[in-house]
Amino acid sequence: MRWLPILILAATPALAQQQVSSASGATIRVLDKISGETTDIGIGRSERKLVGRLSIVLGDCRYPSNNPNSDAFGWLEIRDDSMEGAAFSGWMVASSPALNAMDHPRYDVWLLRCNIS
Repeated sequence: MRWLPILILAATPALAQQQVSSASGATIRVLDKISGETTDIGIGRSERKLVGRLSIVLGDCRYPSNNPNSDAFGWLEIRDDSMEGAAFSGWMVASSPALNAMDHPRYDVWLLRCNIS
């Protein structure tokens, strides 16, 4: 099994964690697919914002400590008052909004950036 150490060494960089910092808030874009209107909202950590039928709560917004202008990712919980349960609950990545997107018939929501004060 001479190839086992090679596999372990190859996986090591993937296991290294990047240092991240938490921001005080984020900027989120909401698209109403029916009207075509987009709305950018600033939201603080643990704050609730209402946009149309949506209630959006930001749990956290994180960014690489050594490069604040780099990729942000945020924990969002989004509820629609006409639906039972959360329409979305999880992490969104600013550079890849389709990676973990909200599946909703009327609205698209995506994280634009963390707000660093």
